[in-house]
Amino acid sequence: MSNLINEIPEEPYLLLTPGPLSTSKTVRASMLRDWCTWDEDYNNIVQEIRKQLLEFSAQNYENYTSVLLQGSGTYSIEATLGSIVPNEGKVLVAINGAYGKRIVTILNRLGIKNTALYFSENKITDPETIKKTLEADTEITHVAVVHCETTTGILNPIEKIASIVKESGRIFFVDMMSSFGGIPVDLAELDIDVIVSSANKCIQGVPGFGFTIIKKNLLESCEGIARSYSLDLYDQWKTMEDHNGKWRFTSPTHTVRAFHQALMELKEEGGINARFKRYSNNRDTLINEMYVAGFPAYIEQEHRSPFITTFLSPESEKFNFNKFYQVLKNSGFVIYPGKLTDIETFRIGNIGEVFPEDMKRLGKTVRDNKFW
Repeated sequence: MSNLINEIPEEPYLLLTPGPLSTSKTVRASMLRDWCTWDEDYNNIVQEIRKQLLEFSAQNYENYTSVLLQGSGTYSIEATLGSIVPNEGKVLVAINGAYGKRIVTILNRLGIKNTALYFSENKITDPETIKKTLEADTEITHVAVVHCETTTGILNPIEKIASIVKESGRIFFVDMMSSFGGIPVDLAELDIDVIVSSANKCIQGVPGFGFTIIKKNLLESCEGIARSYSLDLYDQWKTMEDHNGKWRFTSPTHTVRAFHQALMELKEEGGINARFKRYSNNRDTLINEMYVAGFPAYIEQEHRSPFITTFLSPESEKFNFNKFYQVLKNSGFVIYPGKLTDIETFRIGNIGEVFPEDMKRLGKTVRDNKFW
């Protein structure tokens, strides 16, 4: 591996985004080999990934299984929702950002009945409001919540919501796209039925596939439900189970190998608790640096996730985000534009192969340039 690492050039900038994100040289080096999708060596890697995902998901994970699926994380969200909600089902979607809205769009395209429960983009999805909605509408069979809504970086209280959903007898679906692997959550302890995430988020792999972690008995009951041939989660799982990690169609082999390396590096770092601590330190350092530079954070402290932070743009007409973005890029940092409707903001990711000292360098760059 050391010789391969020497062949990997230095990156021109850090990706301070919620994924794709900056990866380690060893993750990138692991892709410098081709793999056959039918070969036992490759399929053993797939099986090892599936097992490790379960180990990271819960202390007692025996009732869960994992399924990998080609494409971005949204593909896995659509495949999962389209495969677990029967024709007579109805989904309650709690929304406080663009990714909750995306779930509703997916459900509408699939012809799945749903109720959208909207909250302010700077407020958490309220558990009591969800509880009252479930009590009032007995047709609801599933509840969908985004854990970290990367529109703003707000962290929704899935622990409290899980208790309410399970007491009501509904199935709980959590979009953990930007949070799985970066914050301690025990799926079995919370009795969460199914989560979805992606290779290029907190595990620190590269884009190419998403994954679903789901209760076995739930998935076993879903044969024939899927509204799509390619996005049939049950069939994908059955093939992997029956053929030692084989995918139904051509898999992203290089991405899979990079993800396997990234999982090893997560273990070497000390696991999810250690990564959560680093990401939290990244966030706190970043917020302090940006505040000194004149950029306050948008979300209240108690609801901020450690994954991505939204900052308010200055009210001055002299501030130009495109100029701001380009100066930072030329200095070695790529950030995200804002995604709010009514307020001018921008976002900076705290995840990936980045550290508090990188946030200090970013802060100095912002302070050393006059943007308004």
